[in-house]
Amino acid sequence: MDRTEVYNKVVEIIGPFAKDPEALSKADEKTNILTDLKVNSARLVDIILDFEDKFDIEIDDDAADQIMTLGDAVDKIVEIKG
Repeated sequence: MDRTEVYNKVVEIIGPFAKDPEALSKADEKTNILTDLKVNSARLVDIILDFEDKFDIEIDDDAADQIMTLGDAVDKIVEIKG
C-alpha cells in the first residue's frame, strides 16, 4: 500500500467523525484533525482504533499522542507498516 492509498483510507476512516465535511473535502496532509475537521478528542481515540483495525497495526499511546494532522496519521501508519 503506497502513501496515496494510505492517505485516502485515512480520510475515509475519519470521514464519519468529521463535523466539518466541507473541510474534509478540501483536506490535505497539513489538515489538523481536531481543529480543522472539528473531531473531538474522544472520537480521536475511536479513529486510532479504526486505524489499527483497518491497517492491521498497533499504535502505542505515545505515537497516538503525536497524531495531529492527516499527514501525521499517514506517516505513522506507513512507518509501522514498514
